[in-house]
Amino acid sequence: MLYAILCYNYEDVVCAWSKAEDEVVMEKLGAVQQRLAEEGRLGPVARLMPTTAATTLRKDREPPLVLDGPFAETKEQLLGFYVVDCESLDGALQIAKDLGKANPGGSYEIRPIAMFQPGPAGA
Repeated sequence: MLYAILCYNYEDVVCAWSKAEDEVVMEKLGAVQQRLAEEGRLGPVARLMPTTAATTLRKDREPPLVLDGPFAETKEQLLGFYVVDCESLDGALQIAKDLGKANPGGSYEIRPIAMFQPGPAGA
């Protein structure tokens, strides 16, 4: 069974870390990631940009509404994620619209990824 571990924290605190503080945290995380990789248990790792970089596609209306920011309803829960390679936000929005046609209701939050480690092949 694979698990997605979605990392939540206080964004204003994390974004206020100095470069040195951030590097210390990333080094500690890297040690855990290295161990998991050696055990063959590490899949993709992604660090998201701040919520100020997010875009939300409200797909419960026609045409779908594009909003700046992470505006999913608080009664909605994060149920999964896709990692897609696009040249621009417009490309990512088009994919979200295509997914929305197949999956009614809810919303998709589209956020640029700041760091991506693909993990070992086959994970």
